[in-house]
Amino acid sequence: MASSPTSPPASPRPQHAPNTAFRALRGHLSPGEFAANVRRAAREIGEQVSCDARYIGRVEAGEIRCPNYAYERVFLHMFPGYSLMDMGFAPRESVRGRAARSHGARGGREAPRQTTVRCVEPPLGPLPPPTDHPDSTGLIAFPDCPEHHEESDVLRRAFMTGGPAALATASLGAAPGALAAGPPARPAPPTRAGDTEAAAVEEAVRRIRLLDDRHGGAGLYHQAGASLRAAYELLDAGARSASVADRLHAGAGELAISVGWLAHDSGRYGDARSHYAEALATARVAQDAALEAHAFCNTAFLARDAGRPREAVRAAQAGQQAARELGSYHLLSLLALREAGGWAGLGDRSGCRQALARAQRLFARGTTDDDPEWMTFFGEAELEGLEAQCWSALGDWERAAEHAERAVRLQRPHFTRNRALFTAELAGDLAARGEAEGAAAAGTRALEFLGPVQSTRISTMLGALAGRLRAYRAEPAVADFLHRQARATA
Repeated sequence: MASSPTSPPASPRPQHAPNTAFRALRGHLSPGEFAANVRRAAREIGEQVSCDARYIGRVEAGEIRCPNYAYERVFLHMFPGYSLMDMGFAPRESVRGRAARSHGARGGREAPRQTTVRCVEPPLGPLPPPTDHPDSTGLIAFPDCPEHHEESDVLRRAFMTGGPAALATASLGAAPGALAAGPPARPAPPTRAGDTEAAAVEEAVRRIRLLDDRHGGAGLYHQAGASLRAAYELLDAGARSASVADRLHAGAGELAISVGWLAHDSGRYGDARSHYAEALATARVAQDAALEAHAFCNTAFLARDAGRPREAVRAAQAGQQAARELGSYHLLSLLALREAGGWAGLGDRSGCRQALARAQRLFARGTTDDDPEWMTFFGEAELEGLEAQCWSALGDWERAAEHAERAVRLQRPHFTRNRALFTAELAGDLAARGEAEGAAAAGTRALEFLGPVQSTRISTMLGALAGRLRAYRAEPAVADFLHRQARATA
């Protein structure tokens, strides 16, 4: 068994000019007092940041040239009318290039990755950080959309006309909306792809993640495949510069993982395995350690769900090996949780406990500027939810229910799909403990998410719950759940 790393090695920090503009924003407050204000502002918009005086000191010293997406949203909330550059930060594309993500694995040049803009958000509350949509034209407007069914329809239309269709328009010359009408006869792709095409691939990834966070993968998988095909056509066409080639490889690989996850969540395990393998191959070709770690992370998750726990352990350990120099404690924590899930599937309680303890230690070390953008879903709720799954696999229903309940309580509101998932997990754990009434109540709450959320995985979990509770149908709460579940699947 390959040994798993416990922390990324330290690397020397370059010298940067002090950020005097941000220091001026702090005013007369001490760094600790200002950090408390940052945490308070984060809570106001449903964000989660572990800001302290040390972080403020690093910003003011110029060590943090551009904040991660969670901090960006908080700072923009704290100082309305200011841009990141007004606050003394460098443009994201000069800091967050692919070379920055894979520094240490390649030691290559720094390349621009994306442009950051402020977004007009819908009225249902702040969107998660992965949905900050960079766009070379400036402002991106989301349609006004009420909750549940109408929001689902609007966002899916936005995906078709502004996400994959926009990618096809930018890369292949297709007319806007053509993908929604069916595969068009498209002209040949451009001879060489440039920054516009690379940005279109990156944008497609963000839009897919937005919709998955809100709605799950069942209704999105086939549409998202059009973006993936267009991205790999761009790779085949070649790029105008090495930096664009790096962005295209990273973007296409991330897109393959996103489409693979939609397949995974829809129960299409064979398709998901193929897409994850495609992402891993792209990572190896591009020598992109960050993409490789992500591909192994999802491969481990899929292997666990598909009943291949030993493969899950091996993939998670390979991911930790790839991530060892990326500087992200949370990435290593998530990979340790994937490993724990594999050990739980093997019935190895000792191996599972060791991996869980390592995941918790790494998570406690906090966020860093090197945390991957795709990991913004990974907070305390996800940590609790994945641990609940481990104890459930080991048959320790009491611990499983305890952690699942914490996951439900801690999950941020805009991650609708995960709220449904953790609630369904809690229902299953309570049912296994013989708490039929509590399980039915949790199952009913999970069913309420199935309007906006289309996840085969969650629907299957609730179907299994119904089967387990039928013996208790005489209880009113159970009878109500069974009726609702049958109606939802009719």
